[in-house]
Amino acid sequence: MKVRNIVYILLVIGIGALIAYRIKSNAEVGKSGGPGPSIPTVSGMVLKPQVFKDNISIAGTLEANEQIEIRSEVSGIVESINFKEGSKVSKGQVLLKVNDIELRAQLSKALTAKKLASENERRAKLLLEKQAISQEEYDIASADYQSASAEAELIQAQLSKTTLRAPFSGTIGLRAISEGTYVTPTTVIAKLVNTDELKITFSVPEKYASQVKVGTVLTFTASDSREEYSATIYAIDPEVDITTRTLRMRAIMDNRDNKLYPGAYTSVQLPLETVDNALLVPSEALIPVQNGKRIFILEDGKAKEVDVEIGARTGKVVRVLTNLHPGDTILTYGVMALQNGSPVKVVLEELEPLTQTQ
Repeated sequence: MKVRNIVYILLVIGIGALIAYRIKSNAEVGKSGGPGPSIPTVSGMVLKPQVFKDNISIAGTLEANEQIEIRSEVSGIVESINFKEGSKVSKGQVLLKVNDIELRAQLSKALTAKKLASENERRAKLLLEKQAISQEEYDIASADYQSASAEAELIQAQLSKTTLRAPFSGTIGLRAISEGTYVTPTTVIAKLVNTDELKITFSVPEKYASQVKVGTVLTFTASDSREEYSATIYAIDPEVDITTRTLRMRAIMDNRDNKLYPGAYTSVQLPLETVDNALLVPSEALIPVQNGKRIFILEDGKAKEVDVEIGARTGKVVRVLTNLHPGDTILTYGVMALQNGSPVKVVLEELEPLTQTQ
């Protein structure tokens, strides 16, 4: 019984000592604590005017300067093929010969008929002068002669088409026929492509259309190469496509080294304007609000809200158009929890000059 009482007394004394210790510790912490909450530290930068090249990035397609499917205008058996697949050909070079034996026979017959009609017309004219025949009989003889002449010319034209020539200089592709093949005007023989110059066709959103002119020099990269090429806009469609709300344009480039091929995909960097004194801010510094965008600036050691209007942007930087000035210190990172008028500590950073690409 006495032992139990002693244990109870010791427990009470221990608990009392613990409570006293905690009260004393809390009092000391209260005395040593600061007068209020700690001041947040955020990143910031001083705005400086920069040269700003506003570009847009759009997709384009390479096209040959000239490209056709070679077909024969007359039907017949291929007698000879006068080109090598994948080779260069010159304008006027003979590419193909279609057998013309039937046409030559028809031409011989037509020339004989023409000669006879010519003689009949000559005789009818002499008889008409002697009033031995009527004017109507002479007119019939004259019409026969003209008809025979036209028939001969028609066959001569068809005969000339049995020799197929290159309409322009370029590279001829893989042939789809062999000697002895019967070809018709619907038969594709091969493709002829001029790749010394390549065209790039692309579409620009209508809101940028007024900023692009004929003669503008653009840069692009092809899907199979990281090398950057340049081209010059030479033609612009006269109207906006009402379905896509875009304006088609076409540029041309020198490809005499044959590094690029028609049909390739290209990523085009199209310059719009250059601003010498643009104010650029990191996109993370902008806070979306109902009526636009807002940004914090540093004023007298406190964060101040400023509503701004923005221009061109990328994932990294945004051009600010209103309510900011060179020399303003903007708060860039750690701003989402800030309130207007909150005291802040700012660690200044630099924004490297950047070129806008959309």
